[in-house]
Amino acid sequence: MVSQAILGSKGTVLVSGASGFIAAHVIQQFVESGYKVVGTVRNQTSIDNFKKTSTYQQYSDYIRLEIVADISAAGAFDEAVKGVDGVIHTQSPFVLNVQDNEKDLLIPAIQGTVGILKSIKENNPFVKRVVVTSSFAAIVDLSKGVHRDHVYSEKDWNPVTYEEGKATDIGAVAYCASKVLAEKAAHEFVAKEKPNFTVATINPPMVYGPNLHYISDLSRLGESPALIYSLINGSLVESGVPETGFPAWVDVRDVALAHLRAYENPKSAGQRYFVTAGSFLYDEMCQTILDNFPQFKGKVPVPTGANTLDGLYRTDNTKARTELGINFRSLEECTIDSVNSFLPLLK
Repeated sequence: MVSQAILGSKGTVLVSGASGFIAAHVIQQFVESGYKVVGTVRNQTSIDNFKKTSTYQQYSDYIRLEIVADISAAGAFDEAVKGVDGVIHTQSPFVLNVQDNEKDLLIPAIQGTVGILKSIKENNPFVKRVVVTSSFAAIVDLSKGVHRDHVYSEKDWNPVTYEEGKATDIGAVAYCASKVLAEKAAHEFVAKEKPNFTVATINPPMVYGPNLHYISDLSRLGESPALIYSLINGSLVESGVPETGFPAWVDVRDVALAHLRAYENPKSAGQRYFVTAGSFLYDEMCQTILDNFPQFKGKVPVPTGANTLDGLYRTDNTKARTELGINFRSLEECTIDSVNSFLPLLK
């Protein structure tokens, strides 16, 4: 239990996309570190659902929710940013199957990011720090495949263009375009507009870990939680352990901590952080589940050793460890806690 003496003592931060998987952990991290939080969601239903979460029920006095129906609309965040001391912008579409790349991914990601920065500049001159949730998608170059012998870090930028993102029929490429162009737009806004605030970006790869956000139906999970759920629900028993298409990973709790550290560290101004625990295989997750959850025997695909990390790109998390002080959680801890968070929903 967090000391009641520190709750709310550090000021107020706005967290956009409060109902999301990462945002739920960001909110809890900030509240437990002494901040009040204003969270934005798309509609009243999202507010009602957020109030069912353990985070809200425990810290309702320190969390206020507001509706921003369309993040790409002009002035969408004008009212929400008033009265806060800082902003954490997590909201951006994370879907790989869309009907219209531009409408469903590029526009909301880019305009949502630029829009919230513009709202801050025009409506709250007291905000000094903004942290934007970007992604490894803004770093990785999909055109190079597994990019053998390459070590990815914050120095890398995905070279995909707006036109490529708009025209592609590959969902991953369109999503990557939305993330890198939104992140670049944030840095360009600061360089051009010279607001009173600075921007830091957090770039996580595949994000796993326990669920804190509201889940009504296990068939409606987000991309990352759905991947772990697929390892325990029997759907992959016949086909076997899936290949690990994106081996870089991180625990969602470490991502949340990175947002807090980047927000509180003045030296993070203008920086981007590749927040990753390293590389993994789904084989490792499956073995951990088999070793710790005997009730799922027969539903978890059994590792055969066919999948390896040989020839895949590597990652460098030095900057996140040294500048943000992140001691990354192990894959075993992450996997166990992820599965445990599903158990109440399986009853």
